[in-house]
Amino acid sequence: MLNSVAGKATVLIADDDALNRELLSEMLITEGYNALCVEDGERALDAIRSHAVDLALLDVMMPGMTGFEVCKTVKAELGTPFLPIVLVTGLTRIDERIQGINCGADDFLSKPVNRQELLARTRSLLRLKAYTDELENAETVLFSLALSIEAKDAYTSGHCERLSEYSVALADRIGMSPEVRNALRRGGVVHDIGKIAVPDQILGKRGPLSANERAIIKLHSAAGERICAPLKSFRLVLPIIRHHHEKLDGSGYPDGLKGDQIPLTARILQVTDVYDALTTNRPYRDALTREGALATMREEVRRGWWDGSLVEELAAIVTARDAPLPEPGVLLRCGEARIS
Repeated sequence: MLNSVAGKATVLIADDDALNRELLSEMLITEGYNALCVEDGERALDAIRSHAVDLALLDVMMPGMTGFEVCKTVKAELGTPFLPIVLVTGLTRIDERIQGINCGADDFLSKPVNRQELLARTRSLLRLKAYTDELENAETVLFSLALSIEAKDAYTSGHCERLSEYSVALADRIGMSPEVRNALRRGGVVHDIGKIAVPDQILGKRGPLSANERAIIKLHSAAGERICAPLKSFRLVLPIIRHHHEKLDGSGYPDGLKGDQIPLTARILQVTDVYDALTTNRPYRDALTREGALATMREEVRRGWWDGSLVEELAAIVTARDAPLPEPGVLLRCGEARIS
């Protein structure tokens, strides 16, 4: 049974003992919080999916899904990794506490629960949640801005989504960490956000760019880095944004980096960006086939532009797919190496 009382923040209480649920909810409601009470782990997950929960108090020993299992699911599978979770337990063994930490628990409360301790931990975790919400809101604004830039040209549909997909798949294939894969997912969306500083008449120009227009357009990667720099959570994304137009022979921009000076994450996005550029239609040419695009990229590897090992790993990914690639769009001009 799901109960709701209006309040300033919503705390989910999951416990199979009705007296425990009543006790915890009374403590929280008295302080003005909104309490949602459920009796097992499955209902806890349903509540998190369907309500704006700010904090979850989970009894560890529940029938069906334990608090450990609910915690792990919330942190890893529901798209709610920043939801604070407190495990309420009578367990005292250190290995059981460690299990809770490994599942992603943010804090613990021991039974019987002390009212002052409950309220102190609730206030502390909700303050952290408020900061996290601000961070997520800022990221959402950046993503929306990046996608609005993409939407300026009807041919660009799906470009950011494809780059995120390809880059994460490539990073996964070569064994990079979840943190790096997440940075590449974000980088695929915001890598060209600096194009907001480029005049529309240059971005939308269908003919060849002048030398001056090329110089302006090459400023976008550094501009994108500056836009995203205030977000500390983007520390791994910033090198991707800045350096995805570098070339191994030093002829790229903005810094003319060579070889391993170019961060690996930037090289990953770089080859997926080039592949997507070649396999999308343009006003001045049709999209290449998968085989044609890979042949062109291998030739450019021989010129010293791209990381050949990454090109071959990408080739293995795209040729192994049974389903066709996403419908082609067209890249915004600065988003692809063809223009540099």
